[in-house]
Amino acid sequence: MLCIVIPVYNRLRFTRECLDSLENQTVRADKIIIVDDGSTDGTEEVLNEWYPDVTVLRGDGNLYWTASINMGIRHALLLGADQVMTLNNDTIASPTFVEKMIEGSKQQPNALIGALDVDSISKKPYYGGELLNWTWSTSKYLLDVLTKEQQTGLHECSLFPARGLLIPKHVFDSIGLFDEERLPHYMADYDFTLT
Repeated sequence: MLCIVIPVYNRLRFTRECLDSLENQTVRADKIIIVDDGSTDGTEEVLNEWYPDVTVLRGDGNLYWTASINMGIRHALLLGADQVMTLNNDTIASPTFVEKMIEGSKQQPNALIGALDVDSISKKPYYGGELLNWTWSTSKYLLDVLTKEQQTGLHECSLFPARGLLIPKHVFDSIGLFDEERLPHYMADYDFTLT
């Protein structure tokens, strides 16, 4: 079972565009969970009316990213999810996004699978992860070392954010959830992939 977890705070227009793109997938997630951390723009009401199949969990406005995503992950795991995809609400998924993420996870069932980010206007890839060199304290963007022809399929990287990250359940079983104490908000979505 695949659950997608999306933390939100206001920005209803982005959330609706994201959900619309997820409704138009060639393969759909089993469950979409929105964690609304105290939005004041009517997000919860609109989501309940327009997206009745989406589960909306409510925060008090003090969860920030990490506690929000963890609330959604806990709920997904209680539902029986064996895969959880974390996603930002300003993401518009291409129609084959979920299908390709699932295909990638079948090829590498123990891996975290991240998605290539493509600019919605230029249609050019702009982020695909980073390669870290701990010896020299340097990093390179994966897209800078791949040719255009190589920018498909699976590629190993050492750093990737959770804005479109497919995580197998065994990862949560092994290491727990995202670190709310040390990384309550900024940079928290890199927590699982920093190797």
